[in-house]
This record gives sequence, structure tokens and C-alpha cells, in this order.
Amino acid sequence: MSQRSCSVMEEEGSPPVSRQPAIDTKAGARRPTVQQTPAELKEIIAAERTGFPFLVWRAEDGEQRLLLLNQANWRVTIGRDAAADVPLPWDAEVSRTHALLEQIGRGWTLIDDGLSRNGSFVNGTRIVGRRRLTDKDRLVFGGTLVTYREISGAITQTASAIDAPSAIPLTPMQRKVLIGLVRPVHETASATPATNRQIAEEVFLTIDAVKAHLRVLFERYGLSELPQNEKRARLVAIVLDAGVLVPRDF
Repeated sequence: MSQRSCSVMEEEGSPPVSRQPAIDTKAGARRPTVQQTPAELKEIIAAERTGFPFLVWRAEDGEQRLLLLNQANWRVTIGRDAAADVPLPWDAEVSRTHALLEQIGRGWTLIDDGLSRNGSFVNGTRIVGRRRLTDKDRLVFGGTLVTYREISGAITQTASAIDAPSAIPLTPMQRKVLIGLVRPVHETASATPATNRQIAEEVFLTIDAVKAHLRVLFERYGLSELPQNEKRARLVAIVLDAGVLVPRDF
């Protein structure tokens, strides 16, 4: 079964982020205090558009992993064994065969029938036996967090916007703001989107005017309901993936 990896980014205005795993004290899970780059988000968006659920987690070095739960994968193994579908060999608290995910009907179920020494947790609750999963459930195995994702209304709205980029109207100034936002990522894939101040200086607007234009762009691309720290990177990923902006725009 295939895995896909990506890297991560910080939100505008926040200090540089560490790529070393941090401890989530609430869930007891090791997770890097990092956010996704536009390149990573493009892969997440691509996974969402397949319509299949998928798993997202980070390896010991903070690199993101993604496993699509498509029709070829009706059972997924999780464990310290390198041959597991979700291999966590760095986590000494994970058993070699720790838990299973199985497709039952249209949904996926976490199974831990005593396979693991330290147990499996969903949203902070230890699971004994089986637990039906829902979108954004936080699964903890040993000290590692794995997030379960499946299609929701908000994701469908975003995907719909991507499917018809030419139908999204942009004024000349909105397009300039969008170009300013995307420019650093266009130049260097590992860069973060431009800050409001950088955009304002480029397009000769006030910061408040830039914020207003971005709010409209978030709305038109179906991103208004996303967490604040995800909107900017999502917007950059969408416009690059959909070809809304091309090299000659920069």
C-alpha cells in the first residue's frame, strides 16, 4: 500500500516552527508543532477529491505521511513492524502489531482486541474492541498521533471551487492581492505565503484593505469555514493546483 509524504509550514505572524516532535499532553501523542505547506495541502486536496478516506501522520523527523484508504485497502495494519501499512518503527511504545483498521460497509473501524501493550486511543479515550471512526478523529498509538479524514461538506465545497476555477470572478485588484500572496511560494516551494504587510507593500494598499480582499477570496474559493491558520496556505495550494495563476503572472 502506498504512502505519500509532504512537508510543513508556519502561519503568518507566528514564530519559526520546530520540526522536532512535541508532546500533545491532552492526547498523550507526539506531534510536530508545524503546519502544512501549500505543496502538502495540494496533496491533501488531491486525497480529498478522490472521495476516499485517508490517514495522515508524521514520522519521527516531522515529515508528513498520507495513506489513502481506497478500495484496494479493506484492512490496514498499524504497528512498529516496518512492514505495517502504517509503520511506526521509531515509537517504542507501539507494539509490532498494534491495531487494525477495517472497512465495514461504507465506514472504517479501529480494532484493538488486546493486540497492543499500551492500547489505542480515539480522541483521548482508550478503545477496547472496536470503534467506528468519523472525520478528524485523533487516533493515538503509543506516542504517535494519526488523524483519520473522510469527505465532509466543507471539503466538498472547497473541491467544488477547485473544479471550476475559471468560474470564480476576480477583480484586477483581487488578482494582484492573490499574486502577492502566492509569490514567495512560486519562487520557493518551501516558502510561506506572503504576509499582509508584504502584500500591501507590493500592491500599494493598506493592510486593512488587503485583509478585506483576502476575506472575499477565502469566501469565493470555499475556504471561509476552515480554521484561520489553514486558509492562507489552502488558498495558495488551490490557485496553483488549478492553474488560476501561471508563471507569466509573476
